[in-house]
Amino acid sequence: MRKSPPFDSQYTAARDLAEAMGGEAAYCASCISSFDGDGTRSSDETFLEQNTRFQAFLNDSATLDALLAELVFSLDRLTSKVSADLDSFRGLTRREKIAGWFSRQRMWRMHSARVREAPVVEQLLDLLTKSDLLAMLLEGQRRSLVERHRGAELSLVDIVEHRRRLVDKIDIARMRMKELNAKALNAQGRIGVYGNKAHWEQMETERQALIAEAERISVEEHAMRDESQRRERFIGMFQAFVDRLNSRIAGCNVLIRKLSVDTEERLIIYQAQVDTERPGTKMRIRPELFPNIAPSIALFEKGMLVPQDLVQRKSRADQEFARKFPVYAEERSDAPLIDVVRKSPMLGLGFLRSLRS
Repeated sequence: MRKSPPFDSQYTAARDLAEAMGGEAAYCASCISSFDGDGTRSSDETFLEQNTRFQAFLNDSATLDALLAELVFSLDRLTSKVSADLDSFRGLTRREKIAGWFSRQRMWRMHSARVREAPVVEQLLDLLTKSDLLAMLLEGQRRSLVERHRGAELSLVDIVEHRRRLVDKIDIARMRMKELNAKALNAQGRIGVYGNKAHWEQMETERQALIAEAERISVEEHAMRDESQRRERFIGMFQAFVDRLNSRIAGCNVLIRKLSVDTEERLIIYQAQVDTERPGTKMRIRPELFPNIAPSIALFEKGMLVPQDLVQRKSRADQEFARKFPVYAEERSDAPLIDVVRKSPMLGLGFLRSLRS
């Protein structure tokens, strides 16, 4: 199993890249929204300049998605470690066993004290703090992406529709040119065959007018064809940007769902670890202290987090995560999930082996 980078440095890198990409996304979106208002966009230099920025945004998007996925996965891995540490409390230390030779009550008091004094609570609080930070970043990203996608997609639709109308006009112009050329050819065949000289001169004038009209339409058709090709070139670049935004929204949805389920798992582990009768222990977890994961905290306060239900939802969230980010498909955790409902006859703390595969 590979080692995840430190959370703090990884989070800082993701946050800074997300902020930098906000400006790049705004630039790309403005290129789309102002496309029809800037005649200079037909130049190759302008296209190359914009394409460089668009490609940089696409590359940075892939990097940011990888950072965010790694952050979510690293917290899940740390949670699994804490859960496994708690599972290890089922056993007794040598000192506790020796105490048990003289007094089983003393043995279990020593064990209970060891469990309470373990840094698990602080580790879980740290994980919840990190979960809150990451939830804020992911939710902010999703809001920004949805807003940006909506505007860029509408602007792109206008550009595509304009090109579709141009294609229709080009077809009509070509049909009209064909018709005019046929009439001019017919008039040319009649000159010198029917009528007198004056009539021939009139037919020649009409023929020249038909040719002139066909040439005028040909110039318009050529200009429309150039404009259609220009739009097609930019549409491909714009469409890649809009598609990437849509893909990132889907990715954020997957990460937010997994982070939410994983956060509930951390709260269940916390609930199993702390002695709720100790004054102030449970009060260390309140919605106002973790505003970005407040819905999960609210369920925790109401005692509505059920391990059996969580196992199934976590399995689904992990499957979605693995499909969206295949690099993690082989790195799913098999650590135990604590069950605070079924009690162990030894410890008074039960453990439910994960049903995840």
